[in-house]
Amino acid sequence: MEDDDRPRPRGDAASLLAGEDLGPYSQDELQLRIELLEAEIARVEKHRLSAAAHRDAAEALFGRKS
Repeated sequence: MEDDDRPRPRGDAASLLAGEDLGPYSQDELQLRIELLEAEIARVEKHRLSAAAHRDAAEALFGRKS
C-alpha cells in the first residue's frame, strides 16, 4: 500500500470559495472573510501537525512502512 500525501476530496468548499465573486462584499466583509480563512488555515495546520506527530509516534513504535 502506497502512502499518498495528496489531499483526499471531502467536498469542494475551497473551490467554491475560490470561485466566488467578491464584488458584492464591503471592505469590512472582506476583512472578516480574511480573518475567518486565516483561522481555518490555522485549524487545518494544527490538525496536520497533530496527524504527523501521531504518524511519527506509530512509525517509532512499529517501524516505517516500506
